[in-house]
Amino acid sequence: MTYLNSATLPQSMIHGAYPLSVAPMMDRTDRHFRYFMRQITRRTLLYTEMVTTAAILHGDKEHLLGFSPEEKPLVLQVGGDNPKELAECSRIAEDMGYDEINLNVGCPSSRVQDGNFGACLMAHPEKVADCVAEMINATRIPVSVKHRIGIDDRDRYEDMENFVRIVSQAGCQRFTVHARKAWLQGLSPKENRDIPPLRYGDVYRLKQEFPYLFIEINGGILNIEQVKEHLQSVDAVMIGRAAYDHPYLFATADSEIYGEAMQPLSRHEVAEAMFAYIDYWVAKGLKLNKITRHMLQLFAGQPGSRVWKRHLTENSCYLGAGSAVVQEALAQVPNSPWEMCFQPVDNACVCSIDIKS
Repeated sequence: MTYLNSATLPQSMIHGAYPLSVAPMMDRTDRHFRYFMRQITRRTLLYTEMVTTAAILHGDKEHLLGFSPEEKPLVLQVGGDNPKELAECSRIAEDMGYDEINLNVGCPSSRVQDGNFGACLMAHPEKVADCVAEMINATRIPVSVKHRIGIDDRDRYEDMENFVRIVSQAGCQRFTVHARKAWLQGLSPKENRDIPPLRYGDVYRLKQEFPYLFIEINGGILNIEQVKEHLQSVDAVMIGRAAYDHPYLFATADSEIYGEAMQPLSRHEVAEAMFAYIDYWVAKGLKLNKITRHMLQLFAGQPGSRVWKRHLTENSCYLGAGSAVVQEALAQVPNSPWEMCFQPVDNACVCSIDIKS
């Protein structure tokens, strides 16, 4: 199904050629958020939420895995520890048109641990290697791994180095490293994103000692300037929460990171580009707030942001509400030729102002 003209990515954008990505985030990076992000950046690599192997094999595949072609390039992130099941999921991902499949070895939640996958698998690199080998043998699309610096007391650089060495020998060439350790007991998933200190230097060292691997860094990265700094030491950068809280920070990603000369859409134009998509899904029975909840931060840091969020929140929950609600909210937000790009730095903001011709 097509809502807008789909931008075709060049064939040269193959595995290993994406220096910027948006992290997989539960309850955030669903198909509607990804389509919204594609109005802001064409090039940035996008991920699904983590989907378990059991859900993929036994659930509604179209509901869980369906996507619009405009969302590509797109990676399916899976959670599991059974090599045969992961292999079958890899075949399904390829058949459905995903560009890559990623194994989650970084989530520390108790529910994930109960399933014996996620970050707890870092204690068993040989098992992860078996999973990766089966996945690679089952598909032609790239297989990657997202993991932590370490877990619990297995948090020395040497522990991570051993993990990456063993898994890479199974054929994995791309590793996304969350530059914090994870405590499997005593900290919640949210606390594990904030309390363990960031150790960027360990990720840089990993790239130095494995120059033939594609190493991506993740954790605490808030803006494009920081992305460019990290790219001096690693191959790619993944942004997580900042992408959801300040999505428009990606407006300059295609030009500054990927070298495109195209002018990005303004915030107003991004919202307008969603109208046809919204009406398509509302006509299929989807409630508007399933889409607009991802758009609330479009005007973060801008005049009119509060009224934009309030109007969408109060009016998107009604059955049959469609793009007219977004148009009404948009009409209350100043549309100035001065396009201000706020990029978060810690708890402050950096403001760059461009004049739209």
